Formats: sequence, structure tokens, C-alpha cells
Amino acid sequence: MFIVIIRTIILYAVVFLTFRVMGKRQIGELQPYELAITIMISALAAIPMQDTDIPLINSLTPIILIFSTQIYISAITTKSSTGRRIICGKPTILIENGQIVEGELNKSRININELLEELRIKGYPDISEVEFAFIETNGSLSIIPKSQNRPVTPKDLEIDTNYEGIPHPVIIDGQIHTKNLEKLNLSPEWLKEELTSLGIDNPSDIFFANLDSEGNLFYQVYRQKNK
Repeated sequence: MFIVIIRTIILYAVVFLTFRVMGKRQIGELQPYELAITIMISALAAIPMQDTDIPLINSLTPIILIFSTQIYISAITTKSSTGRRIICGKPTILIENGQIVEGELNKSRININELLEELRIKGYPDISEVEFAFIETNGSLSIIPKSQNRPVTPKDLEIDTNYEGIPHPVIIDGQIHTKNLEKLNLSPEWLKEELTSLGIDNPSDIFFANLDSEGNLFYQVYRQKNK
């Protein structure tokens, strides 16, 4: 049993490191070669965990080899447009200038019902509202609506807007995040004073709190409603 535990920990560490280096992508966002690598590594890691008679090196060697190949392929797709086109392919236009491209639809093995379903999921139940639709190299559908069907923006109305930065979490699970406060040139003492003015004496009573770019403090107390 001890050997099984050790083998499992080693394989988990190797697989975790491999996927960590591959980057932060969801399964649906993987390129075809990345999905193939993911499946192969998972299968290779499972074999020696199920059968302890198989030497661990027999699984680690191909995983490391695939890991090295992944790094090399990633370098090619990053630096070479030709290599990226060969390995990843190129986007396919399914709707062009408001017209369905039947030939590309057939090449992509997508029927009209599937296209309509994807358009509804994206928020376009009426195909006449779509100017362009692409199948990206990772299989996702990108849509460019017709100009008259696009949401109105402040720019369209010539309205000036204030800068909106990213809110910084300052308390998570009752713990003050001093690094985020330092980014804002604030101190834990300042935060405690702010909480005291709101009737909260102990930061550990806060489940979550963040500070937006305008200095507004949002917080939620444990087992209570937002305030």
C-alpha cells in the first residue's frame, strides 16, 4: 500500500507540473494537439497506478517525452505563423456578410441546426442579426453581429467615462491581504479603522472584502447579508 501511495504522489506531481506548464486553459479552449497531449498523459499516469508490477519509469519516460514535445510545439506555434497554421489550423468562416457559407459548414461537419443552436447560446436567436461567424482553431464559435444590432456603448453616445480599475481583495476568509493594500498605498491599520467606522471591530468577522478603484469598500460578514 505504501508503494502505491508513493507512486501516486510522484505521478500526480509530474502530471500537475506538466499541465501547469501547458498554461491555464479550460478543456474547451485547448487546441487539438493540446487535447491529445492531455488525454495521453492522463492515460500514461493511470497505468502504473493500477498495476504496481509496471516499473514507474515506463510511465514517467513517455510523460517527460510528451512534456518536452509540448514545449517544443508551443515554441513553434508562438514564433512561426506557418507552423501555427499547420499545427493549429486557421479559423473557418461559417457566416460571411450575413450569408451562410454552405461549403465551409459542410467541411466543418456542422449542420444548420447545430449552427443555430450555437448562435442561440451566444445570444443571437435570429441569424439575420449576424454579419460574421467563425469557428476558431479551438472549436469555439465567435460572432460579429451586424452594426445595427450591436449593443450601444458610451462611445457611440459620446459619453465620457471614468477609469475603472480592477477591485483588489483586501480580506479573504477573515485574513487581511497586506500585499494588495500595499499596492493601493494603504495599511492594515487604515483598513481596521474603516471597518471600525462601519461597526466591525474584528477583521476576522469578514468573509470577503474588496476595494474598487474609486475607494469604495465592499464587504460581506460571515453568516450575514451583504452590507
